[in-house]
Amino acid sequence: MNRRDFLVFIPKLSAAAWLLPRLRDNSVAETPAEIDRLYRRVIVIDSLCAPPFLDPEHPANAEALAAARHCGITAVNHTVSEPTFEDTVNSLAAVESLVERYPDLFMIIRKYSEIAQAKRGSKIGIMLGFQYSASLEEDQARIGTFRKLGVRIMQLTYNKHGAFGDGCLEAKDGGLTGPGRLAVKTMNDSGVAVDLSHCGYRTTSDAVRESSKPVLITHSGCAAVYAHPRSKPDDILKALADRGGYFGVYLMPYLVASPTVPTREHVINHLVHAINVCGADHVGIGSDGGIEKVVLTDAQRTAFEADIARRKQLGIGAPGEDRYPYVPDLNGPDHMEIIAAELAKRGQSAAVIEKVLGVNFQRVLGEIWGTA
Repeated sequence: MNRRDFLVFIPKLSAAAWLLPRLRDNSVAETPAEIDRLYRRVIVIDSLCAPPFLDPEHPANAEALAAARHCGITAVNHTVSEPTFEDTVNSLAAVESLVERYPDLFMIIRKYSEIAQAKRGSKIGIMLGFQYSASLEEDQARIGTFRKLGVRIMQLTYNKHGAFGDGCLEAKDGGLTGPGRLAVKTMNDSGVAVDLSHCGYRTTSDAVRESSKPVLITHSGCAAVYAHPRSKPDDILKALADRGGYFGVYLMPYLVASPTVPTREHVINHLVHAINVCGADHVGIGSDGGIEKVVLTDAQRTAFEADIARRKQLGIGAPGEDRYPYVPDLNGPDHMEIIAAELAKRGQSAAVIEKVLGVNFQRVLGEIWGTA
């Protein structure tokens, strides 16, 4: 059971800028009612998040459906890649099945204009993304194949070495390879967003320079706040922002040293640092979790321990994977709205909060995908 499966199991400015929602003002939203009004009005995108109810053997109850309908999340970038080609196709089919079962709640987003369509229709838009690149490494023509199947975000490496470059757990990061450069060009040419979240520092820097379009780091942390292999240093954040890219802060234990359990305060520390380094136009939230609230049972604890053991055996487990993969006080469908309120408490303006909640990710996708 991989982490994505575990999370499903837990509850069993450019030429396109004028198309974005207009930022209303630079005031600080201070009251809960003001935050709620802002949150309900704006585009909200979690740049790495699993939608609920993927398991057809455990259909949603009325309470869970209501929570999803009222979460206020416009869209999520959901990982559909698996280590094998066949399993990846099956994962894509599972999302199609989800949308078929709940067409009033979900839609698949394949182009920029569908983000606003999801907002208007009060649906959760599912963007199909890759974290594993193994099936692409076997045949780069699959970049085009999977794009036709709706996958418009693809990560170059996971935690270890791959044909395209090195992951963040490789002691010697050799950087972007020849096939990796070709993959970046192919993605650029075909309108697929390049994601560098799990890449090593040199591989990340190489890809930022190599890409002719802005790149994404959909879910990571700031190494200057807490040094961890999954985090990115300030020089990478600056280079990413200088080229128009996007940096999403995750809600993972790697925000702080073990054995401390992360809190919303740790998340905001990383977000504020990223805003200060990148500028407010380049930062967002990629929780690396799920929309549904995590309520741990004995079976789920057993599944988590088994997943940690599996990852360690494969050499893909990161330091600090001794805590559950979520932030307890940002646990549930309202995690994005809570973050909005916490940013307001730190003095961030309504305009900045709107950008962080989703406008920044929306803008970058428009530059990469086109604005049709």
